[in-house]
Amino acid sequence: MTPRPSTSRLALAWAFVRLARPRQWIKNILVFAAPAAAGVLLESGPLARTLVAFVALCLVASGTYYINDALDVESDRAHPTKQHRPVAAGVISPRFAIAGGIFLLILGLAVSLPVNNGELTLVIASYVIITVAYSLYLKNEPVIELGIIATCFVLRMVAGGVAAEVTISNWFLIVAASGALFVIAGKRHAELLELDDKHSPHRRALDEYTTGFLAFVRAISGAVLVTAYCLWAFESAANTGDYTWFRISIVPFVLAVMRYAHIIELGRGGAPEDVVLEDHTLQVLALIWIATFILGTYA
Repeated sequence: MTPRPSTSRLALAWAFVRLARPRQWIKNILVFAAPAAAGVLLESGPLARTLVAFVALCLVASGTYYINDALDVESDRAHPTKQHRPVAAGVISPRFAIAGGIFLLILGLAVSLPVNNGELTLVIASYVIITVAYSLYLKNEPVIELGIIATCFVLRMVAGGVAAEVTISNWFLIVAASGALFVIAGKRHAELLELDDKHSPHRRALDEYTTGFLAFVRAISGAVLVTAYCLWAFESAANTGDYTWFRISIVPFVLAVMRYAHIIELGRGGAPEDVVLEDHTLQVLALIWIATFILGTYA
């Protein structure tokens, strides 16, 4: 029995939504970090421009997911969970996925054009170029691919700073870069454990990794992350005159890093957005950290 046309259209529309991976948009919340740290997020102008940056990043990120899934259709079919994605499952053809991805990329860049005389567009265009290059080739280069993904996290934060027209601290950038590297190394660790000997068809760079090497990357990036955040907190305390809350914020921040490290060791870091949305302990620590940081910045 064939489904009714309306049902088929609804299913296809939902498949395109799934292909956009809206759960991944949580990563784009990073655009609010720089204006929040600068204390301007509650001002209408910076807030409005940062929201535009958020929308533009969501659009181009979804566009790159469309293109990536079209290019990875065969390897995704060899993955235990990614085989259910709309392109890999045959619900959406690779040709339509690429066309939809190009449309979303153009739309995202167009949305960002009015902000800060096009400077935001340059940042987002850099993000697009890097992610498309990653999908086409760089994802197969071990170590380099870790740096590429970490760079995309940093560009999200830079986009927020450019949109809000605030100067980004050097320590802030180091925290962003080392934190991103820490998370992506944990993701690769989980993938290595999940796929075991069958990882080659899915992600060739995994052939070059060992759990020991990824633990080494996490140890280095985690140490840099905690050290840089402490120095950034001390710098912020000196700049604002608040010597209480910024220093207190170090405690929940370090505990959150340790909690995430523990989750990675358990092999549950394969989907960082799921960890953030589902781990209640991490959420509580994040809320405490946000509260202390807000008190230090705005009180």
